[in-house]
Amino acid sequence: MDLAWVRQHVRQAAAEIGFGLVEQTKLITAASELARNTLVHGGGGQVEFAFLDNGRARGLRLSFVDEGPGIPDIERALTDGYTSGGGLGLGLGGARRLVHEFSIDSRPGNGTRVTVVCWAAAPPRPREEFR
Repeated sequence: MDLAWVRQHVRQAAAEIGFGLVEQTKLITAASELARNTLVHGGGGQVEFAFLDNGRARGLRLSFVDEGPGIPDIERALTDGYTSGGGLGLGLGGARRLVHEFSIDSRPGNGTRVTVVCWAAAPPRPREEFR
């Protein structure tokens, strides 16, 4: 996995779906942090893309998967200020705040899967004309 590749492809996918610039930036920021965690803490891995459509809005689901050591205490890892490296401790919690849906599946010794979903703003409903 390459961070620049992830950012570029997330940006292209989000723009294709119709995300606004702010929505794109939030998703790219979250994806960049999660990809970095996959590389640094998971020893590498992959990202999976899925386009979504719930009938009202289009979205993008990204899963970051590694076969690293896993996360022994997920709640602690999501706490602002906690770091297992030399960072600020805002990575996982910050990524969670930037997306609409967020989940982690991880057990020590079994790797980690972090899945995020972002939805493009649904187009406004047409105004009814009053006569």
